[in-house]
Formats: sequence, structure tokens, C-alpha cells
Amino acid sequence: MAAALILALPAPAPAATAAKKPAASAKTQTSAKFTAGLAAFDKKDYAAALALWKPLADQGSAEAQFYLGALYSNGLGVPMDYEAAASWFRKAADQGDARGQFNLGGMYDSGIGEKQDYAAAALWYRRSADQGFADAQFNLGVLYLNGLGMPQNSATAAGWMRKAAQQGNPGAQHNLGVMYENGQGVAQDYAAAAGWYEKAARQGYPEAQFNLAVLYANGQGVMQDAVQAHRWFNLASTLAPQPETRAQAAKNRDLLSAQMTPDQLERAKALAAKCEGSNFKGCE
Repeated sequence: MAAALILALPAPAPAATAAKKPAASAKTQTSAKFTAGLAAFDKKDYAAALALWKPLADQGSAEAQFYLGALYSNGLGVPMDYEAAASWFRKAADQGDARGQFNLGGMYDSGIGEKQDYAAAALWYRRSADQGFADAQFNLGVLYLNGLGMPQNSATAAGWMRKAAQQGNPGAQHNLGVMYENGQGVAQDYAAAAGWYEKAARQGYPEAQFNLAVLYANGQGVMQDAVQAHRWFNLASTLAPQPETRAQAAKNRDLLSAQMTPDQLERAKALAAKCEGSNFKGCE
């Protein structure tokens, strides 16, 4: 199975961010209410969070506006209402909130809450991406890669993927690996492809696990290593969301198993188990 780009866009979702400390004494009461809203949100008391954030949002708090958008887009404490979510995200985005800009871009991208408009999606993703928001950088790269809302440009796509990948975004790391493997927007470089696949694979990204296993099995960009290939195929065979990818990974793993020694098989299985057992926190 050839390496393939992952082009699906992440759905808008509330970003997990810590509450900011009051910037000045005049804002202490507002900040205290916002922080209390975060505490209620974390306890899943969404009605209480809404009651605390709504007055702040009406007063112009971009953070509260963003979180109100998150409540409406997910139907938390209120009936799900994508148009209301888009309205609140826009208010936050207009004030320069990177998360609001990203989520508003996602609504234009998906056609949920706003009429689908890739050019508008690109505009809002770009504003968020310019502030260093990794998910927006990734999505902007996807739009450039597919020529949606702007002329297709693989080199520019690779540039945005790299920015997101360097911040640890596993989808961007995988896609950048694919681009290096295929020589799309960058010079073909199997070692670079393997390096980016491995970063994503160690975060539990199954498509990268599959592609990394292929490189290890073929000795492309890395030393040929049946143990590593088996480990990553084994993980992809259970974690990949696509049934055909799981089936192909299992088939490749079993083909390798027939050629490996008992000691090699034991090591490969132990490596896979350590990754999965630690939720990829202790994946060596």
C-alpha cells in the first residue's frame, strides 16, 4: 500500500488552554468570573459555565466569546446551534483570538454554521496560523495542497505543514513525511520521511505507523529492520481507523512474522505492547 496523504480536516473543537492571570487589578473581577467558568467547564457543569461566561462575552471578552462558541458548537449546556457558534467564534476572531479564528475557518471549510467558502476558510486559518496556532497551520497546508480557496501550491503547503509539524501536530508530521517520501513540494528524501513518520507514529498516529513500517521493511531511509517493521505494522493493524489499512497492516505483519526468529518476534511484540500500554508516553 503506497503512502497516502491524510487530507481530512479536524473538526472545530474547544482548545484546552489555561486561564490567564489577571493582567491588572481592574480586570480581577472579570478574570475571576472567567476562571470560575473554566472550573465549571472542567467539572462538566456547562450551564454554570454559560451563566458565568455569557455576561463577559457580551462585554467583549474574546476568551468568553470563544468558549461560548465552543459550548454552542458542541451542544454543551445549550442546544447545539452551529450558527450561534459561528457568531461567537467570529466575535472572538475579530478581536484576534487565534482559536476563534481557527474555528471560524473550520466552519467555512466544512460548511457547518457558515456557507462553505474555502477562500474565507483560508483567510481565517491564515490569521490564526500567523499567530502560531498549529492546527490552523496544518489546515492551511491542506488547503494549499488541494488548491482550495487559493491556487494549488505544494511547496507552500509543505512550508505550513512543517510549521505545524515542528509544534508536534501529528497529522502535519505524517503529511510532511508523505511529501518527503513522494517528493511533493520538497526534494524526495526517505530519511526525512522516516523521521517525520516516526514523530507522528510515537504519538499514536496509525497512518504514520503503517508508512514507517513500510520504510523499515524495505530499508528506505532507515536500516532494514524486521523488528521495527513488525512493531509498527502490529500497532497500525489495531489502531488504524480504515478497515482496509488495518487489514493490510495485519497481512504485512504476518508476512514478516514468518521470516522472523522467535527472539525477534518477542522483541517486536514487547515494543508494541510498551507503546500501547503507556498510551504512547513511553514508546521507545
